[in-house]
Amino acid sequence: MSARIEGKPGSAKSRTTVERTSDREVVVTRTVNGPARLVFEAFTRAELFRRWWVPRSLGMTLLSCEIDARVGGRYRLVFDHSPEPVAFFGTYVEVTPHSRLAWTNEEGGEGGAVTTVTFEEKAGATLVVLRERYPSKEALDAAGTGATDAMSETFDQLDELLVALGESPA
Repeated sequence: MSARIEGKPGSAKSRTTVERTSDREVVVTRTVNGPARLVFEAFTRAELFRRWWVPRSLGMTLLSCEIDARVGGRYRLVFDHSPEPVAFFGTYVEVTPHSRLAWTNEEGGEGGAVTTVTFEEKAGATLVVLRERYPSKEALDAAGTGATDAMSETFDQLDELLVALGESPA
């Protein structure tokens, strides 16, 4: 099974692809314009993460962002959401600086997805591959791909952050 959704038109480097690669897995791929070291930091440092993770078009705010990016460390993100805030949280199960992260998604109780992100630098840009693996087809069906589909805008915001930090090639 493979369903592919591409982000808005643009250069090949800025295109985000979202693909349901199996009954249990969704893969998001994007090349961002910055070194793997800085892209990894944007995923693991709360002060950077909160500047790009929430798509502006959703009109939501990240109320709090706690990230302890080490094996066994925890993360907790709280978003404003009507009628009350919603939290996403889990545990880091793999942290290899500048190349790989993996964490659990525990807000749904037992059987949440495991997210793995790899970072591969080529000529100053970084290929980011984000995989969400669910325990069953039913769990993925229930989660849907709405949040994953918003990743195109999210990665656009990451590119903007990298430019703002002065680390992106022209």
